[in-house]
Amino acid sequence: MSNINDYLIWRGDIPINSTFKFNEIDSMILARFSYLPFDKIKLEKEETIESISTKMKKFKNEDFNYNGDMELISNMGKSTRFKNMKVTDYVKANSKTEEKQFSAITIHTSDKEIYISFLGTDKTILGWKEDFNMSFMENIPAQLEGCKYLNEISKKYPNKKIRIGGHSKGGNVAVYSAITAEDKIQSKIIHVYNYDGPGFSKNILEKNKNKKMIEKISTYIPQDSVIGRILEREEKCEIVQSIEKGIYQHDIYSWQINRDKIVKLDSVTKSSQLMNSTLKEWLKNSTPKQRKIFFDGVFEVFNSTKANTFGEFSKIWMKKLPTLFSTYREISEEDRKVIINMLKLFTKLYFANLKDNETKKINKKFNKKA
Repeated sequence: MSNINDYLIWRGDIPINSTFKFNEIDSMILARFSYLPFDKIKLEKEETIESISTKMKKFKNEDFNYNGDMELISNMGKSTRFKNMKVTDYVKANSKTEEKQFSAITIHTSDKEIYISFLGTDKTILGWKEDFNMSFMENIPAQLEGCKYLNEISKKYPNKKIRIGGHSKGGNVAVYSAITAEDKIQSKIIHVYNYDGPGFSKNILEKNKNKKMIEKISTYIPQDSVIGRILEREEKCEIVQSIEKGIYQHDIYSWQINRDKIVKLDSVTKSSQLMNSTLKEWLKNSTPKQRKIFFDGVFEVFNSTKANTFGEFSKIWMKKLPTLFSTYREISEEDRKVIINMLKLFTKLYFANLKDNETKKINKKFNKKA
């Protein structure tokens, strides 16, 4: 099976031109580009993808955020299609106090167009906490940073058209920055690409209704999508075939490519439907305050170990069990009740939906026989 790295080998020798135009796979590659560890190299004001690739040649696989990234920048640096693209305006703005994990970079795809790539959730506990904050906050800090970044880049390059993209939370930030932008900026936007990024609250969508802008948004989710189906959205979703299972389908390197096209499917799986309906009901049957107490409490326990990433947490949690229990006990009794009740509610809804699905399946078989 083939992914974006295979595409770079097959089509990397073909420049972006009128014969072989910029496409959804090129966008997927540039959306992934923002995951690279730019903070570990000395970036000049203006680099090329080839010069960045050269600087990252000395890196080992563990220096990258995820498997596949090292191969990606190596392939991009060799490709005629990408290597000469200029790269500018790298920004990283993380803050534990604000619970913000944000990064963005701009790629100049031609003399007339730029691509803004927003980083998705990295391996940090901070990054995941900000994701869950979407369940009770009107706006998360990364979204507001995305708006600021888009405004600054649009002003800096006034004569260039803009494409915006991102994977995971980066896709959410890409859409948010576009739908909340002023008309002058929206008119410069060619397209917005959201790769399995979560949606928004109904309130945000109501405030930013714009049919013309919605038509410029493409959202892609894998067949077992969980993250990309959280909350609401206005645009339609295209379903991509992944060779992984469950939550691991969120890995963009598992998404399948057939020559110049992303492999599409007609529908999501039953497990995706089950999780989606459960999460929607869980959100519907709880208040923002309850969700804040729940996620603040859970992540307070994680943070008590001083681990920065879930990888670090998985290695030390056994040794830190006394700390974990102590931190949990320090949470007020009232808040602990909320946390337990929220877990019970999710479990109850999940098994109720599972039972309902099984009943529908049996009835469908019975009706066919009848």
